[in-house]
Amino acid sequence: MNLFKFARDAGEAIGKKVDNVGDSIRDRITGHKTNVKDLKVEHAGEKVVLKGKAATQAEAEKAIIAAGNTKGVAEVESHIEVEEKAPAAVFYTVKSGDTLSKIAKAHYGDPMKYPVIFEANKPMLKDPDKIYPGQALRIPPVAHA
Repeated sequence: MNLFKFARDAGEAIGKKVDNVGDSIRDRITGHKTNVKDLKVEHAGEKVVLKGKAATQAEAEKAIIAAGNTKGVAEVESHIEVEEKAPAAVFYTVKSGDTLSKIAKAHYGDPMKYPVIFEANKPMLKDPDKIYPGQALRIPPVAHA
């Protein structure tokens, strides 16, 4: 089990006429083309619990990020089993004035490696110039940069 913290007031809002927030978050995760088998989403207040099985570490992390980048979610508890173990990515919270280039320079020492971060966060990110403060991003390990 891993617990991840997120900016509760940042992220995509869920529509006003939602019967089950857990189902909406699950739909968001699958809508981001994240492949987690038998995905179960439990929602209680500001916390979301994810269960299922992912083929890779990246798939599990994308599910966590998709859930955490939902307005009103402050914590994501992951019980996702990963079939193919790999080093975990760093989760980075975007600050005012950040760009993917600036984040790449801070994490990789090279601003031109911003496409690595962009690709690691697709399809949640659709444009490398459209990130916002409070948004959580996956920063893959340096070996993958």
